[in-house]
This record gives sequence, C-alpha cells and structure tokens, in this order.
Amino acid sequence: MNIFCAASLCAVAAIALVGCKSPAPSLERPWTAGERAILASLTPLRAPPASPGNRVADDPVAVNLGHVLFFDTGLSANGQVSCATCHDPQKWFTDGKPLAEGVSKAGRNAPTLLGAQWLPYLFHDGRKDSLWAQALGPLEADVEHGFDRLAVAHRIAKHYRQSYEQLFGPLPPLEDATRFPRHARPVPFQSTHPDHQAWLGMTDADRTAVNAVFANVGKVIEAYERKLLPREAPFDRFAQKLLRSDPTAAQEISRAAQHGLREFIGRAQCVNCHNGPLFTDRGFHNLGLPDLPGQTGLDVGRALGAQSVKADDFRCGSVFSDTQTCQELRFLNPKFEDFMGAWKTPTLRNVAKTAPYMHTGQFTSLGDVLTFYRTLPGNARVGHRELVLTLLDPDVNQAELLAFLETLTGPLPEAEWLHPPQPIPPPDDVTGGAR
Repeated sequence: MNIFCAASLCAVAAIALVGCKSPAPSLERPWTAGERAILASLTPLRAPPASPGNRVADDPVAVNLGHVLFFDTGLSANGQVSCATCHDPQKWFTDGKPLAEGVSKAGRNAPTLLGAQWLPYLFHDGRKDSLWAQALGPLEADVEHGFDRLAVAHRIAKHYRQSYEQLFGPLPPLEDATRFPRHARPVPFQSTHPDHQAWLGMTDADRTAVNAVFANVGKVIEAYERKLLPREAPFDRFAQKLLRSDPTAAQEISRAAQHGLREFIGRAQCVNCHNGPLFTDRGFHNLGLPDLPGQTGLDVGRALGAQSVKADDFRCGSVFSDTQTCQELRFLNPKFEDFMGAWKTPTLRNVAKTAPYMHTGQFTSLGDVLTFYRTLPGNARVGHRELVLTLLDPDVNQAELLAFLETLTGPLPEAEWLHPPQPIPPPDDVTGGAR
C-alpha cells in the first residue's frame, strides 16, 4: 500500500468514526428578545428577604434551637408528631399525602417549605403573614400537633432553657403551678373547653408572658426554616447559559423540555401566575376546583384567610412582632370580592417531587393538573373562576410541558438540615396533651 492510499484509508476511517457519534445537543430554535426577557425574570434565585418581625431570624443560636424543635415529637399531644411529620425532608418537605396527617387527618394538603422564605402569606388561604407566625398554628391545631402554648412553654423550660434564655432572656416562673397550669390556650368558640377555662384563669400579665414564649418558639423554628432554600435546577443552568449566549446551554435540558419551556412562557400562559424565580405570583386565585368526594359545606379560601391574618395575635405589627412596619397588611382588604374561593398560587420549584397537587390534594399527578386546565370542568362553588383563566391551548404538547416542569427539580438542601442536629428529648407525657 502506498502512502497516499494509506492516508486515504485513514481519512475514511476518521470520517466513519465521526459519523457514529451522537449529534451535539442543540437549541430548539433561536429565542426572541421577549422570550429572553421572561427567562431573565425567572432565574437566578436570590437571597430571601429579611423576615418580618423576627429579630433572631438569622441568629445561629436561633437556627440551632429551631432545628431541634422542628424534629421534636414532644411538641404534640401523642408524642409522635413533629413539624417534620408533614414536612418530611426526604419528600422535599411535604408528606406526599392528599391531606396532611398529624394526630389525625387535616383538611388541607401540606405544601413544601422550600421557598416559603419569600412568601408574604402562608398556608393555602394566607391566614399567616410570616413563617414564625405560621409555625404556631399547627402546634395548637387539634388535627395536627394537638398541643397548647402552656405545654410548649413548659417543654422549652425543661429541655431548652439555656438556648432560649441566651436569645430572649429569662423565662417566666413556669414552675409556679398556681399561675401557670400544665395546659392552657385560648380556644375560639369553645368557651367551656378545659384549656380555654385554664387560660381565662390566668392573669393578663401571665398570659402575655406565655404568648411571648410561644411567639419566640415560632421565631426560632423560622430561623431554621430559612435555611431550607431551593437549589439550582437544570432550568436555571439552561436559562443562565442561554442568556450569556453560552453554546453549551442546550446540554442542560432536552429539546422536549426546551419546547415545553417556550410553551410555558408562551401560548400555554402558565407564566401569567407562575412567574418570578419561585414560579409563583404569590397571589390568590379561584380556579373552580372540583370538590373532594364526600365534601360538604363551602370553603371560602382567601376571603376567610385575609380576615384571619388581620385579626391574628401574632401578625406583623402585633406586640409580639419585632417590627411595626407592615406594608403587606396595610393594604390588605379582606372584603375584596375576588378573594372568595381563591387559593394561593404554589411555587413550581421542585413541583415534580411534591405530589399530590392543589390545596386538598385533588390531583395525584402533574398530568392530572394539565388535564384539568385543558377542560376546566364545572363552575366555582363559591365566588367566580379567575377571569383570565382560559382553556389550555389544545395544540400545546403535554409531554413537552411535563418535560420542562421536570427541569425545575433541584437537589435537596444541604444534608445538615435534613436531620436533627442532636438527640431529641423524649416526650414528657404522651397523654398530657390529649384531653
């Protein structure tokens, strides 16, 4: 074989090898300036805002104490329920059930805590205006922890006094049983409830002292929850590279996901409500959702939630809040007619990991959610369906839209936040709270 022939054969072989390689990933098609502007509004995630009314929100001692309390089953009537029961770290801080289950079954789905640091209102109906105030509700809810604020204060004094007093100063003299019964709390609309009677038997000053301890427990739990940040997802890497004109952007998500993203911000109109880096407008909308089987009565959603947050003893601007500047509450009108039957727009960060969906877990999969938007069955039982809500364009490819939603899944928070930082004290009396 002469040199020319050998060289030719080598060239042919080289061409054959190149031809066997998979084609390099490529962009679905060029992105317009308008599309790029929308992408720039969706990423990156930035640092969460300062906490309203919580001066210890970023204090390391508060973070550590809140971290322990989040996993403490001793803060429940049966000694078996903690915050982590309904907000399981391994389930992206949800519980994977249609309706949350504490000491018994609740009436709402447990939303993820990832990203809650940015939300001005908490719970599906927005009845709390901070993470620290939100943390207090489940502790006394009969179907969740089933506990009471006096029992909470006693447990803090017995097991966590040093950390608590380092942050907030001396606890009240809770050992004085004549002033501070083992169990007491206000129980609205149940004037004969033994907890309520015990609460009324206390002086105003002692009730205020216990409320302060209770509020501070919420504040340290919030300090821990502020560490539960959503993390960078494939979508973020794709969008940020695309905006930098990085040619490797297409390696981050599939062509199907790229097309689904274009539909998400385009004719599917999902971005109308699911916008910003959290993929939520943080507002409330009436979707005309179907009732659960066997559901009776009407749930007015945000209409009642707005009333509740304005009247809440632990709202921003209350005597237990560390600030009196409360712009969100200042302009909140509970009588706004579009609040009837409206529910909070959830974040879509990690949405593929947080099934089932909607405030009562009506839909078991994202496919079910998209089917609902394609059909919009029935009418709203209370109020009226969101006026800008229209049927999902039938030409939108559902598989591609789902492929995009999958790209919003990022890693769980750092491992140190997924387990209690130290052994949890055993429950003091597993029957003491169940009366």
